[in-house]
Amino acid sequence: MKALIIEDENPAAKQLVNILKKLNDIEVIDILDSIKSTIQWFKTNTQPDVVFMDIHIADGSAFKIFDFIEITCPIIFTTAYDEYAINAFKVNSVDYLLKPITPEAVEKAFKKINVLTGEKSTQKEISQIIKELNRIKSYKTHFLASVKGSKMVPLLADEIAFFYIDEGKVKAVTIEKKDYQLDFTLDELNTKLNPDDFFRANRQFIVSRNAIKELDTWFNGRLSVVLRIPAPERILISRTRVGEFKNWFTGQ
Repeated sequence: MKALIIEDENPAAKQLVNILKKLNDIEVIDILDSIKSTIQWFKTNTQPDVVFMDIHIADGSAFKIFDFIEITCPIIFTTAYDEYAINAFKVNSVDYLLKPITPEAVEKAFKKINVLTGEKSTQKEISQIIKELNRIKSYKTHFLASVKGSKMVPLLADEIAFFYIDEGKVKAVTIEKKDYQLDFTLDELNTKLNPDDFFRANRQFIVSRNAIKELDTWFNGRLSVVLRIPAPERILISRTRVGEFKNWFTGQ
């Protein structure tokens, strides 16, 4: 297995190389220390089998690399900080190791790769599996909502009961009955939210499963969704989508 290291601290790079040397069939093919050198390397070389990537490197955040190139092999992030874990799993990350890195942590990371991909998987199969994992992990879990002045408030998706359109603006309403304006359309939110947790009820509303209190039958075969907190108007599911909604709600 060919490993690429992206790390701008020499002691940390040497420590990782020494750990990898003790593992069977692991060859370190290069050590890079910047966004620029990494982009250039991937443009002129074939993908390695695994990348060890520090998040803070010489010329900025390693996440900027993914704005310029696509890395399809497994990535193991290495960092002294843990607040970047969510972003790490939006790209091809299969593990997230906190410094100082230990041999045991590296071995566990390789075991995870083997479990996810199978030791006999081809690079194409590995890439496909990781893309599917990223699809699952890449749904938005946090939002920044504008409030008065230049202030912004962080919101967790789990705290939001529903999204709706109010006078052309999209707002998020929390389970605590607070509403915030967001810089998204409902169409955009519908692609960014986890479909296991949120459902596009109609053109005006996206509702959270956790916020649903009860369901009422309505005229013409429609379904009325009653939430645990007040909504600005009745939320109706069209007759043609009632089956789809029930399947979503029951997890079928």
